[in-house]
Amino acid sequence: MLRVQKVKVDEIYVPTARKKTLHPETVRHLAEDILENGMKTPIQVRHDGKRHILVEGLHRLEAAKWLGETEIEAYLVQAKRH
Repeated sequence: MLRVQKVKVDEIYVPTARKKTLHPETVRHLAEDILENGMKTPIQVRHDGKRHILVEGLHRLEAAKWLGETEIEAYLVQAKRH
């Protein structure tokens, strides 16, 4: 079973290919929803021994940054590199 843990947003590496899928308007809408309702689903990260790497949840991560959050809830998953 996956456990939710807090991860510092500035310690999460976002692969370049993932950054290309970012839609600023989606981030804005999601940030508004998070303000009203809270974060509903944790992001997913994997750890490569040195840092956390984003697996799922780019827009949620960016919305948290936009809101000034320093930590975000995340599932630590075992995932292969893309």
